Amino acid sequence: MNSLPLVIFLDVNETLLDLRPVKAEIEKWLPGQSSLWFSRLLHYSLVASAGGQYRPFGEIGKAVLQMLAVENKKELSTFEIEGIVSGFARLPAHPEVEPALARMAAHKLRLYTLTNSPLSTVKAQMQYNGLDKYLTDIWSIEAVQCYKPQPQTYQWACRQAGVRPEDAMIVAAHGWDVAGALWAGLRSVFVHRPGQSLYPLAPLPEATVGNFSELCTYLGLEASPKART
Repeated sequence: MNSLPLVIFLDVNETLLDLRPVKAEIEKWLPGQSSLWFSRLLHYSLVASAGGQYRPFGEIGKAVLQMLAVENKKELSTFEIEGIVSGFARLPAHPEVEPALARMAAHKLRLYTLTNSPLSTVKAQMQYNGLDKYLTDIWSIEAVQCYKPQPQTYQWACRQAGVRPEDAMIVAAHGWDVAGALWAGLRSVFVHRPGQSLYPLAPLPEATVGNFSELCTYLGLEASPKART
């Protein structure tokens, strides 16, 4: 059995939740642009952090849609853009996530979200999927107004949880998130979702898993925890 971290920070979009419904909606308006949209969203969130000009993730998402519409000579109204971005609150969880989180919670693991989405969005996402009951708390980088993978986001989360970085683990489906956490001194596990890969110039995470069921196996969590004496 691998040593358990004191806390686990969970990335949300693409890690816990399936982003395909929002991407499918973007494809209706901007064919072939959905993956570029999410990449640009992450890119400009880092631009905002680097420039000390924090704006909520949803606002950046809308701005990037406007940019792509201009580049592709398409018309997108404010109403249409709002409709696309509002879909973030109703993203479905990947099918194995809820039973895995239930299993982790049954083993008394302290689980926190750590996401670039605004707090109101991630709370809606967790409640929509019924995942909130497994979480110790729901956290967003909104509290520090600086986006992952900036080191202060992970450092803030560790301080909030009252643990040293080496006693915390981040679980994420993005190579940049895994890299940021490792550089900040945290443990990390990469969830290999389709279309994602690790950053070759960063240290390797301690494990790569295909889904959250495999994460539970890696952590040595039996399906029914034994009674503690």
